[in-house]
Amino acid sequence: MADSPPGPDQPGPDQPANHASSDQDAALTELGYKPGLKRTLGNFHTFAAGISYISILTGTFQLFYFGVSFGGPAYWWSWPMVFLGQLMVALCFCELAARFPVAGSVYNWSKHSGGPHVGWLAGWMMTVATMVSLAAVALAYQLTLPQISSFFQVIGDGTGKYDKAANAVLLGTILILFTTLVNAFGVKLMATINSAGVFIELVAAVVLVILLAAHITRGPSAIVQTEGYGQGQSLGYLGAFLTASLASAYVMYGFDTASSLGEESIDPARNAPRAILRALVASFLLGGLILLFALLAAPDLHAKELSVDGLQYVVKAALGHTIGVVVLWCVVIAITVCALSVQTAGLRLAFAMARDNNLPGGSKLARLSPRFQTPVLATCLIGIVAIVILVVNINQPQIFSVVTSIAIVMIYIAYLLVTLPLLIQRLRGRWTTSPGRFSLGRLGIPINILAVVWGAAMTVNLLWPRAAVYNATGPQHWYLRWGGVLFVGVVGIGGFLYYWFVQRKQTGVLAEHSAGGPSEPMAHGAP
Repeated sequence: MADSPPGPDQPGPDQPANHASSDQDAALTELGYKPGLKRTLGNFHTFAAGISYISILTGTFQLFYFGVSFGGPAYWWSWPMVFLGQLMVALCFCELAARFPVAGSVYNWSKHSGGPHVGWLAGWMMTVATMVSLAAVALAYQLTLPQISSFFQVIGDGTGKYDKAANAVLLGTILILFTTLVNAFGVKLMATINSAGVFIELVAAVVLVILLAAHITRGPSAIVQTEGYGQGQSLGYLGAFLTASLASAYVMYGFDTASSLGEESIDPARNAPRAILRALVASFLLGGLILLFALLAAPDLHAKELSVDGLQYVVKAALGHTIGVVVLWCVVIAITVCALSVQTAGLRLAFAMARDNNLPGGSKLARLSPRFQTPVLATCLIGIVAIVILVVNINQPQIFSVVTSIAIVMIYIAYLLVTLPLLIQRLRGRWTTSPGRFSLGRLGIPINILAVVWGAAMTVNLLWPRAAVYNATGPQHWYLRWGGVLFVGVVGIGGFLYYWFVQRKQTGVLAEHSAGGPSEPMAHGAP
């Protein structure tokens, strides 16, 4: 893998240089776009964007209960499994980030490797997934704030059938309103809040690992015990493990966000690949240790609270109420910056598609605020849709698993629409990397094949019509169990039909964003 050392004309970390910035804008111009976003972000900002989207504390605390409920302590092994699969995807993304340092990473990558039609579908799926993901992340407030204080259980006392779901919608809506306001005020404010939050999250994660390790009550053999899970299932424990593995699959994604801010970052072709890998590896190490020591420190692995309150229960039971509450406040901060990062990535994606006139009302969605240099309308639209998704599910007791599942499967599909066309280009000998930048070299084809196989396998696993995920509470209905397939199918097929018969005829870089001035047709074919 090649990555040349910084040259004399390149800025150091977090130190913008005028002529380096000019070179980066020239690279953007070569892709057909006129620079418009404000280039101010340094190394840590891009790393923080990736790691806050993954969000170790948000994901582990939101989904620990799910993994333990269906796979017991041995579900921990799904963490390294998912990491290895996503690492193959991330390595492919690193090459693409070095080659195309542009906003809307997944959309532009698939457009350049698979053509405009594949690019549109990948961008559309990712845009919708981002709005659903924002709603899913916002729901995590409900899993943490009421455990800090009953004051945050505003609706009912939490014992009613719909109390928690309705309260989750209320708390989630407040969070989304906050992230929308911050994102509307510009990337610098967002990056400052996000970086501060990520710093707190990383410190808290390290401290939590140490504290849990100091309170272990059993040996590591606990994580190889199946505890009778899977009995009576056709696949035995494998079936239980595949269901439980969704808890890990739901966490390790979004690392491409480190490159979504490519037009606002200093030297993105060099820094984005590093940020992608650092974010994924750091999340794997810290998250894996948190989950491991939590399982070893839990007072009772058969306690009902473990599969209801999850990691929050373990922290408070093992570390005591006071320390537990401090940790949970850190989790709240992590959830906040995670939602902020998710919306940031989504609005950059929407902006990238809109300036290609690939969304309805493209010129309005791509319009940048003269004062804040950010697409304010796109920001507000993403926030509004995410809130609508919450409100529609207000009386759904399974709101957490259903909304999260649908969001993640669409992201895995969008990733697959990047890695599969890239593999085809490699096999045809048409793929070339940027000279002196990140390159997989001879490992490109085998790593790309593994990335495609992994993406396809996990997409099937995520979409599988399990009652445990899509219809866990009665009554049982076929359309609920097949809800993931139906929703993704309607969004994908319906969206593409709209594109093919309506939007495709209007596609072209908008004049106000085109490097050439007048509207330019979309590029067809591979690079």
